[in-house]
Amino acid sequence: MVQLSFALIALTALSAFPHVVLAESHLDYIEHDRRQAGGCNFPNPPPASNVDRSRDGPIIVRAGQPFNGRGLRYGRGFKCNPRNEKGRDAAIFILEPNAVLENAVIGPDNQEGVHCRGPCTVRNVWFEDVCEDAVSIMQQSGVSTIIGGGARGASDKVIQHNGGGTVNIQGYCVQNFGALYRSCGNCGTQVARQVRISQVTAMNGRRLAGINSNYGDVATIDRPRAMSGVQSMCDTFRGNNVGREPDPLTQNEPNASCRF
Repeated sequence: MVQLSFALIALTALSAFPHVVLAESHLDYIEHDRRQAGGCNFPNPPPASNVDRSRDGPIIVRAGQPFNGRGLRYGRGFKCNPRNEKGRDAAIFILEPNAVLENAVIGPDNQEGVHCRGPCTVRNVWFEDVCEDAVSIMQQSGVSTIIGGGARGASDKVIQHNGGGTVNIQGYCVQNFGALYRSCGNCGTQVARQVRISQVTAMNGRRLAGINSNYGDVATIDRPRAMSGVQSMCDTFRGNNVGREPDPLTQNEPNASCRF
């Protein structure tokens, strides 16, 4: 097995986001996170700015109407229970096809985080303590992009890919996690899925990507910016469509499915 070592490389800034108007009290750290999107400087907005969605339900974000969270912390008032998958109704944000969510902090009081019903863009969104999943991708086809931001505390996975198409993960930070990305191993409908992971910072986790080689999944992983305490770059599984736990096949081995 390849031993993955920590190599901290000078961070370069991501391209500037489209102009948005931010509340002055949150401008400084949002600008900082924009410059350090691949780093692990999690923002900490003041509690007085928290947005509680426990009564109002998920925020629906539609195409052509980007949702700028203005650096506020969003929650649902749920106590995390990873064994109780409540589906999209327990999400904080539901993104319609081609919707954009940016500049938000997701607090620990949620079950499902962000659900993308189609191709979506999640930009500079930070998950303080992941419960079931941070981002669930449900698109049938197309490309979803997760750029900047980060997540920590995901005992299972950060990004769950249940639909089809491709997921691009760029300049992301992940800490104390099971998998940064997981192609659904036992969904009722299985298709070939692709993921591209680049310029990530990863600390203390089992794997960057878990994919189903028997369904034609492919994970392409560029050299991380920094990595420490990560057991594997990419693992393959034999997935199924009957709800069973998938069988592990390879671990941290470059092959036709795991390209790194």
